[in-house]
Amino acid sequence: MPRRRLRTRLALFYGGVFLAAGAVLLAVAFLPAVRISRTSRVGAGDRDVHAASNVHQVLGYSGIALAAAAVLAAALGWLAADRALRPLRTITRSARAISASNLHERLTLNASYAEFTELGETLDGLFSRLQASFESQRQFVANASHELRTPLAAERTLLQVTLADPGATAETLRSACEQLLSLGAQQERLIDALLTLASSQRGIERWQPVDIAAITRSALATRGEEAARRGIRVEATVAAAVTPGDPRLVESMVANLADNALRHNVAGGSVEIRTSMTAGSASLRVANTGPVIPAGEVDRLFQPFQKLGANRTSSDGDGADGAGGDDGGHGLGLAIVRAIAIAHQASLSARARPGGGLEIKVDFDRVMAG
Repeated sequence: MPRRRLRTRLALFYGGVFLAAGAVLLAVAFLPAVRISRTSRVGAGDRDVHAASNVHQVLGYSGIALAAAAVLAAALGWLAADRALRPLRTITRSARAISASNLHERLTLNASYAEFTELGETLDGLFSRLQASFESQRQFVANASHELRTPLAAERTLLQVTLADPGATAETLRSACEQLLSLGAQQERLIDALLTLASSQRGIERWQPVDIAAITRSALATRGEEAARRGIRVEATVAAAVTPGDPRLVESMVANLADNALRHNVAGGSVEIRTSMTAGSASLRVANTGPVIPAGEVDRLFQPFQKLGANRTSSDGDGADGAGGDDGGHGLGLAIVRAIAIAHQASLSARARPGGGLEIKVDFDRVMAG
């Protein structure tokens, strides 16, 4: 069944209300004046006097006038509703015209009614967020393509050089194969990081208790040898911390934070990791020493493929990217941390330490039920 338009319903409503109000008004005005026909004796001649009422005639004319007024009220209601709903039609046309290619356009609605103005502002805000999301997605795809193209080009060059060498020996071929395996492992780490980032951005389908303290202890145990090799002192205060969430994603978050703190540190530096519970909410804090980070650059490090460049170098010479974990130094580690925090509805804060390094805190605001 086709739905009636609001304009038609408003016009009929206005006409109906006017008709009902007019009928009530006529009833109140004319019923007391109704005269019943009667015969009476008047004077000495006993003449009959007949008093007849003309109420039917009056009501007939009044009914015609009322019907005409109702039609006029419906017509005027149609015009008033048309004028009042004109901004809504403008919003509809503009929303239909806006697509992924012109999300920069805005409604900029200046309506007579505050409700439509608020609706227009809300839609403009929505289009702004969609534009930012599309631009971020395009940038992410471009960066991912670039990062994947680099090892592929290196693999192709290595194979071409090896095949073009007429004096290639078994040792030469073995070295080329080892380099190809290394480049392949680099691509695998990048793809794994991209998959982790994508899965965390989808959100959490099934919430379950997550023991952040146990995950942190496991992450530290597997990185103790690396910390010792780099000469980095690890200070851990791992208290009970349980939150609802996805264990696999939280494990990836802790791994990326720990690897980031180790990778972007200085010889003889330190890493502080602490888990705790406050008012039923779990929190995780990771702080590390390292090169000085400009305060204005901290937020940018949480975007995919963002690197700080020469101002922040890692001790193993792989370049500074503000990331770590399973991304292999591509600048995805902290982006993964941020996406996982958003998926868990957690508060993420980061600050550059005055003496160098970074401090990151994640407050899981959701409280365990029961």
